[in-house]
Amino acid sequence: MSAGKEDRPKRALRGRAGRMKGGRGSGRASSGQVRLWGRHAVEAALKNPERRHHKLWATREGIESLDGELPANFPVEYAQGADLARLVAREAPHQGLVLECAPLDDIFLGDVLEGDPTRPLLILDQVTDPHNVGAIMRSAAAFDACAIVTQDRHAPPESGVVAKSASGALEIVPWVRVVNLARALEEIAEAGYWRIGLAGEAKSTLGEALPAGPVALVLGAEGEGMRQNIAAHCDALARLPISEAMESLNVSNAAAIALYAVATR
Repeated sequence: MSAGKEDRPKRALRGRAGRMKGGRGSGRASSGQVRLWGRHAVEAALKNPERRHHKLWATREGIESLDGELPANFPVEYAQGADLARLVAREAPHQGLVLECAPLDDIFLGDVLEGDPTRPLLILDQVTDPHNVGAIMRSAAAFDACAIVTQDRHAPPESGVVAKSASGALEIVPWVRVVNLARALEEIAEAGYWRIGLAGEAKSTLGEALPAGPVALVLGAEGEGMRQNIAAHCDALARLPISEAMESLNVSNAAAIALYAVATR
């Protein structure tokens, strides 16, 4: 959402209204579906032609907050905020909007690597916190990264928490999930990317290590950092030049700073 949209007159949104059904739940979607909540996440998903939507639960205020018009006969069930709270994770800030939809289709690494090589690539090694992954996606969208790559077994699933933290970026940034991250890094190198792993113990700063060509930034989980095998698959290790007063940064903050450095090299 760009600045100033809140000041625009609201357009009417059409939909098929109905009474709230299934108002009590654990916050998990029915089998095979994903539940998204919050204005930015829901609005981005509604505008994404790659999404297959199932149902929107909303308050009147939530509907009015959306920028755009729902398709004719879109399935909407109006509800109170307390009812929506039963559909999502505990204390989730749903902002009067809960959307149930199908997960996004799988994206393959080879397809991403055939894209624009001037856009950075982000590889996350065992970053499992969905809030961090979502925040990293938001930064990736802001700095025009071509994709994020995670190992399927060591990353959160697509979810409402990821989407809310990503503030709409889940619909914009390709998310590639691979079986073997080391093999993926080999494929990334073959495509001409220089793989830089962020590590606090590295001698070179990120600014010193950045090349002129395509860049893949590799970040590990907080605390443990990158696994040894993943670090060994990097062409260089680099650190952010932070003060000695702080041992490290949150991985999502580190990703944002690293992406900025690539954008301004």
